[in-house]
Amino acid sequence: MATFRASPSNSWINHKSSSFNDLCSNSHSRAISSAISRANSRANSNSMMLKKKRSTSNSNSNSKNSISCSLQTTLPFLKEYQPKSTNPTTKTLIPTKETIPNLPSTTKPLPKQQQKWNLLQQAAATALDFVETTLIKQESKHPLPKTSDPRVQIAGNFAPVPEHPVSQNLPITGKIPKCIDGVYLRNGANPLHEPVAGHHFFDGDGMVHAVKFTNGSVSYSCRFTETHRLAQEKALGRPVFPKAIGELHGHSGIARLMLYYARSLCGLVDGTHGMGVANAGLVYFNNRLLAMSEDDIPYHVRITPNGDLTTVCRYDFNNQLKSTMIAHPKVDPVDKNLYALSYDVVQKPYLKYFHFDSNGVKSQDVEIPLAEPTMMHDFAITENFVVVPDQQVVFKLGEMIRGGSPVVYDKEKVSRFGVLSKNAENASEMKWIEAPECFCFHLWNAWEEPENNEVVVIGSCMTPADSIFNECDESLKSVLSEIRLNLKTGKSTRRAIIAESEHVNLEAGMVNKNKLGRKTQYAYLALAEPWPKVSGFAKVDLFSGEVKKYIYGENRFGGEPLFLPNEDSENEDDGYILTFVHDEKEWKSELQIVNAANLKLEASIPLPSRVPYGFHGTFIHSEDLHKQE
Repeated sequence: MATFRASPSNSWINHKSSSFNDLCSNSHSRAISSAISRANSRANSNSMMLKKKRSTSNSNSNSKNSISCSLQTTLPFLKEYQPKSTNPTTKTLIPTKETIPNLPSTTKPLPKQQQKWNLLQQAAATALDFVETTLIKQESKHPLPKTSDPRVQIAGNFAPVPEHPVSQNLPITGKIPKCIDGVYLRNGANPLHEPVAGHHFFDGDGMVHAVKFTNGSVSYSCRFTETHRLAQEKALGRPVFPKAIGELHGHSGIARLMLYYARSLCGLVDGTHGMGVANAGLVYFNNRLLAMSEDDIPYHVRITPNGDLTTVCRYDFNNQLKSTMIAHPKVDPVDKNLYALSYDVVQKPYLKYFHFDSNGVKSQDVEIPLAEPTMMHDFAITENFVVVPDQQVVFKLGEMIRGGSPVVYDKEKVSRFGVLSKNAENASEMKWIEAPECFCFHLWNAWEEPENNEVVVIGSCMTPADSIFNECDESLKSVLSEIRLNLKTGKSTRRAIIAESEHVNLEAGMVNKNKLGRKTQYAYLALAEPWPKVSGFAKVDLFSGEVKKYIYGENRFGGEPLFLPNEDSENEDDGYILTFVHDEKEWKSELQIVNAANLKLEASIPLPSRVPYGFHGTFIHSEDLHKQE
């Protein structure tokens, strides 16, 4: 998210602001060099003190801790990272195995040397902790931009919640349609520890929320996806891995990378099994639920018979997947194959395309030549093609040396789309078609129109293109667009589907999944008004531009609408919208079920836990749950 606006009444983090963009390289270098020198001279004597401190901290790990929050909620940060309390009567319990029953912990255990350091490692840890403290003091002299200020990025209902064990037999208002039998799941960013420096909403640890429907009965639970990153930070009791968006800016970002690599060399942390947070996408494929973020390979999450969630493993498709996978792979509704991309921001090849057949067997990687690493959060498929966006938001790590962000809007670059056969063995046949000034963070669908030699792409074109990542004065505008790529002429056209007089920001949503890659009439998209909050959703007729809105109500906001088709019907819009809605006045959350044909509320289910605003979701039918591996 970008350009969050928080008032003092909904800012809960009680620490000084800091910045990564305005540090002077000379003073920064002197401060770090001086800190390392002082730390090394005292490391041996401090290592025993550190050991004693950790022992004391562990012995107190189950105590209750005060936390202040003007938003009537308690936050699950560990004691040493909680903000100072201004209300001693407000208590929160640290979420441990003792305080939250059935806490899943199936991630591969950390190596022994990480859980029990030798004297040299303790000395190194002391020195590097001292360096980090000095760095934080230096950063605190400058204000953070809104796009990396945690008081803005995770304020209000963007703030995290603790895990919640299964609550059964939830109350229901209205009637649940018979076709809704299975589990609705939604992913989101939910930081385990309070940020000690910059933090972007996208940086949070992955948490999946699950609402299970069984013979008219409903349950709810939410659990962290136990990534290798989360497991290590949980064991250490603090954030130690660099945050890709919130922290890696300018000279301070370089220093944080150096700190991370120093800790890695000393065996204090291990990034060899991935550093991803698995907080964005969810897909059910080949009898497995996969949680994803594009900085890692997926994580396999299992839904238990009673509706709980447990992390199985970091899933590489039986040792077939050797690189990261973006958070929006596509399952073709006809051939049942999974299509995906992988991009690299450091070394070539910057982009690869691959797919898995319905049995989970991977194709060869198709290396797609790019001149520079490009942000590719999403792509599209048609019946015969994959459509790959190569747009103007790129990665330039050298910008950090000059004090800036590595995520850059390149004004000189011309956006384009590549059209490639799904079964291509190399990129030689890819057709690139320019689409100037077009940045789509998400693509909702695409299809072929052979009579016109065109591929039609439906996406939300955002301006300013990099405002999700970098602070700017211009308000974000997201225009639902039809982009036509002519495979014969190599030209493109673009039009706004909705009239300018009726424009609304539309982000996060979907079409009927049974029509993915085929011509569709309707899309169901979040009304991102006032940005970045979602006040409702829109049912958009992609042919006529007609917009029908469903509004959650005063002080009520939600997220991505999930369209669940009625499998017994041929009508494209016969189905139901499932979405989490949060009441910011009452500070309560619920799941709403809305008839997609007439936009009438069918049922609402009050939830026992607050559900923060999040990212993307999916639905798994009960017959598929029984086939889980």
